[in-house]
Amino acid sequence: MSTGFERAVEKVVREGNCSGCGGCSMLSNRVEMRLRDGFMRPQFTHGALESERNAAAAFREVCPGRSMRAPDAGEFESHPTFGRYVSAWRAVAVDDEVRHRGSSAGVLTALSTFIVEQKLAPSVAGAAASAASPTRTVPVTILTRNEALAAAGSRYAPVSVLRPDLGETTAVVGKPCEISALRRVRERAGQDEAAQPLTLSFFCAGVPSQDATNRLIVLLGADVDDVTDLAYRGDGWPGYFRVNTRDSSERLSYEESWGAHLGKDLQWRCKVCPDGTGADADVAVGDYWQADERGFPVFENTAGVSVAIARTSRGHALLLRAAAEGAIRLEPIDLEDVARIQPLQVTRKRTLLGRLVGRRVAGRSIPSMKGYRLIRLAKPYAKKNLQAARGTFERSLPRRVRAMARRVLEGRGKDG
Repeated sequence: MSTGFERAVEKVVREGNCSGCGGCSMLSNRVEMRLRDGFMRPQFTHGALESERNAAAAFREVCPGRSMRAPDAGEFESHPTFGRYVSAWRAVAVDDEVRHRGSSAGVLTALSTFIVEQKLAPSVAGAAASAASPTRTVPVTILTRNEALAAAGSRYAPVSVLRPDLGETTAVVGKPCEISALRRVRERAGQDEAAQPLTLSFFCAGVPSQDATNRLIVLLGADVDDVTDLAYRGDGWPGYFRVNTRDSSERLSYEESWGAHLGKDLQWRCKVCPDGTGADADVAVGDYWQADERGFPVFENTAGVSVAIARTSRGHALLLRAAAEGAIRLEPIDLEDVARIQPLQVTRKRTLLGRLVGRRVAGRSIPSMKGYRLIRLAKPYAKKNLQAARGTFERSLPRRVRAMARRVLEGRGKDG
């Protein structure tokens, strides 16, 4: 017989609201995150435990598929797209190898190395390619510079950084949803924000399925089982999707690999996400794209540049100390300049209300979202939100219903 906790978790998964963050696994060691239908999903392993009695109530607060709460800006600044911040910077790693290996400018890799070498935390939890199966992405523990370098570069694939054995003093590099869930878990354990270990995040456009990676490997003429090394970005900016086997090496541009393939196979929860820029982290890092004369991002390979947003006082202190000790270089920037070269994040936030409405009208549940000012953001863009609502409504219907509706509409067109 299932427990209230199990039913609550399974409901989030069934309704398409699971992000695969692994937050629920920190509430019970019965939960394991496993690959299911291309994405990481919770799996219960054995009978209910007495210690799980309060897990259902905790889950309702922790799970980003149940509820999301924007951090209160308090004494700090707040930006419509990027949320709470103390300071914003153009940032690059000083170490040329770190900068080259990273997805944009190696800032997260440099900070991870700085944290462990300066003993700001005993370790850093992150994600990297699996040594045993290079096409898969797995959680890792970073203790040294070499381990940080091994985890450098984006992984556009499912992975759950949060897990039951995550140490209470471990710093974490994770997706925005992972950092949000971790923040709630630690708050419930009685740790206020200032007492929690450092958290680093990055701008996220959504999690593609493992199936998307596998299809891309096949498209490039390789067999998934023969792959010896796989990278999504890095070794330049933005870098290439690269697949190596014992006999061949193939690559695809970032614009094509993400734009035409990986970015078209995202899990549903990511399409209604209110936070793609790591609002709950101490520091969030993204691409500070170069722009063409129209203001659109340019994806020509060059030396990487990042935007680093300090969201808390200690995040600000971390960036300044890392810069003072030669790990990173910083130049202050205006977040309005970042908004101009991050059009996806801006548009998603402005039209999120429409997508949420479309989802609800289709009879689907949505997470509770508080503090994101979605109505205020949507008001100047009513037409775009209506379009987003209609598109989401149609995509949220069961395939059979969608096919039936198309046939009816096609029939009307012929009759007219």
